[in-house]
Amino acid sequence: MYHHAQIPQPRMVRPGDLAATFSLKDQSDETFSLLEHHHKRVLLSFHPLAWTDKCAVQMLSLEENRETFSSHNTVAVGISVDSVPCKRAWAKSLGITSTPLLCDFWPHGFVSRLYGLFREGNGFCERANVIVDVDQAVIFSKVYPVHSVPDIGEIIAFLESD
Repeated sequence: MYHHAQIPQPRMVRPGDLAATFSLKDQSDETFSLLEHHHKRVLLSFHPLAWTDKCAVQMLSLEENRETFSSHNTVAVGISVDSVPCKRAWAKSLGITSTPLLCDFWPHGFVSRLYGLFREGNGFCERANVIVDVDQAVIFSKVYPVHSVPDIGEIIAFLESD
């Protein structure tokens, strides 16, 4: 029998840590690889679950600010434990066409666990933002209350100041 207590939970990533590499499918069933984006900064915007109001606002803020991110050599992606068909339907319902919504579905929460952001008791990840620089180092990490929406202005201000 496999129990949740047997799954090791690393500490949450912090600035200065080397980012764990990964590849995940997005809502279009395309593979997004962190290493393939080594020439850009990557905003990993973790959100608990698709089809929830606060997660929708969080992901729409990525889509609405994609040009701003691009002007700061940054690509933004959303990550949750939802499956590809779920993310595809959700992206379509929200009108998200340019922002990859990554599926940390199987092994369940694998990338969230690598970043120390999986909530074992809930079966989904924290609401968090992590920025990885061109050297694959974490330069920003912050967990937000699950029932809140991260301030995208905070992320943009950080990108402008770095």
